[in-house]
Order: sequence, then C-alpha cells, then structure tokens
Amino acid sequence: MTVSVTVIGEAIVDLLPVASPGTFQAVPGGSPYNVAVGLARLGHDTTLMARLADTAFGRILRDHAQAEGIDLHAAPRAAEQSTLAVVSLDASARASYDFYLEGTADWQWTAEETARAPGATAVLHFGSIASWTPPGDARILELAHRLRDRGDVLITYDPNVRPGLLLDHRHGQRVAERAIGLAHVAKASSDDVAWLYPDLAPEEVARHWLRLGATVVVITSSADGAYAYTADGGSVRRPALDVAVVDTVGAGDSFTAGLIGSLIGRGQHTPENLARCPANQLAGALDDAILVASLNCERRGNDPPTAADVAAARGRLKPMPAHPA
Repeated sequence: MTVSVTVIGEAIVDLLPVASPGTFQAVPGGSPYNVAVGLARLGHDTTLMARLADTAFGRILRDHAQAEGIDLHAAPRAAEQSTLAVVSLDASARASYDFYLEGTADWQWTAEETARAPGATAVLHFGSIASWTPPGDARILELAHRLRDRGDVLITYDPNVRPGLLLDHRHGQRVAERAIGLAHVAKASSDDVAWLYPDLAPEEVARHWLRLGATVVVITSSADGAYAYTADGGSVRRPALDVAVVDTVGAGDSFTAGLIGSLIGRGQHTPENLARCPANQLAGALDDAILVASLNCERRGNDPPTAADVAAARGRLKPMPAHPA
C-alpha cells in the first residue's frame, strides 16, 4: 500500500558559491523542500506544501519540484517574493547561511491554504524557519495539531536551528518546544541542541523532549553518528560512515528523508507502531538515514540519492574508526 507523506514549510532559493569569487549559482533549497526532494527520490508519494512565488525564483522552485515527481497541488502560488539564502562554506565544507526573508512568501500561510493538506496524509513533516516565523507559523502548528489529533498520522519535526533568525536561546527553546509537543519523531543536530540548551547534555535534551510528548528523539552528531532515544527509556547509537565530504549542504535534510523513508519501509510509520518499535528496527532506520545523508555529502549542494543509489552503495561505505578512549 502506498504511504502518502506531506511536507510543509519553506522553499528557499540558495545562492551557492562557485569557482569564481563572488559568483553564485541559484539552486532550490530550504529544509522542508529538501526533505520533500529526498523522499521523492527514495520513491515515496510526496506532497509539498510550500508557498511558491510567481516569479523567476519561484518558478525555479516549482519546476524543480515537479521534475522530481513531487505533488504540488497544495502549494499555493504566492504574490510575495521568494526567500533567498546566500551560502558560505568553511574549510571543512560546513555550510552557513545569510538569509533575505523580510516579507517573503514562505511565512504568509492562511487557514484556507493549510486546509488543502491531503486527507490521505499518513506522515506529516514540518519544521525549520517556517515553523517559528509569524504569521504563518500559527497556521502550520494548527495543521500539525489537527493531524496529530486524528491519531493515525505520524508527525515528524526538525527545528533546523538558524541562530541568527532567533532572538536568543530562550526564544529558540519556546518555539522548538511548542512544536515538539506535537511531534512523534523529533530530529535535531548536536549543533541545534547545543545552541538551544547550552547547559544540558544531548541526552538530557532528548529526555526533556520525550517528556514534552515525542515518542522518539533522534540527535545527529556528524562524525559521531546518530543517537535515538525512546519514551520507554531506551536508546540506540549508530556510527557515522567514512565518506569523502564535498560539502554538507542538505545533509541533515537527507538524513530526515532517509529516516522517514526507512520507518515507512519497516512498517513503523504509524504512531502506534512507532511506540513499540523494536530497538533493532530503530537502529536499522538510523543506519539507512546515515547512508542517505552520507551519499548526499559526496555531492555538491543538496543532491540526495535515489533508491537505486542507496541500494548500490550498501556495503561500500564503512563505519568511521572509533574514537580513542
């Protein structure tokens, strides 16, 4: 049976640096948009709810999503301009972003627009900037609340913290926690949780989020792999893969797509099944997500693998060497 996934949030045009100094390439981006692309490439029935501008940049986003086979019937044509992000890469190929987002399309959701969410949605993913930027954040949270209350929809969330767009740690905690209270799966990076909760260890943050209502909390930690913590007190850790990193643009979003896709493939994508997901199945889902993210890191920009790419790569990448004690 086909499982329908809906992703709601921002679709941003990333301006990526190219070989000539001061020269950029415009490519589709934004965390929710990237997750939708990743899911579609893995073969999942994916609907993207993003407000796409009726401009040259907006058409880049719309055309690319359609070419990926993503359903855009619930993606409004917006009168506002597209959000832009200028990407910088450090010596380790880690990405940082400067955003141009005042009054742009991604934050202007109405109740009429979010009501277009497909009734067949089995998994809803939300998060990132759109989940905390008014006025549209309230509409996104209302949708997540409504679908969680249905009882048969798995809700997944990634705060995808952008410190420069949040007032301070306390504000970041408030907006993340109101969303985590609606999510069954909360996924974040170790950088996210370190910025949000500078005085807490990652495991303490995970246990706090579980008390807020999450069933599983996943924290990714770059070369240290990924950790999953469960509401019954369990935890699973899986190692990173040894990969030649080109850059990390979209790696976290590819991980999210791989995680959601693996939970679907393993039949763990309902709230009821996730609550009793065996540790070996959760570990397998982390391994799958790490592989998807690792393959993205071998490529420039956000370029998640297809299901065929993933199948061909199994066994090629080996775990990172253990850190010395």
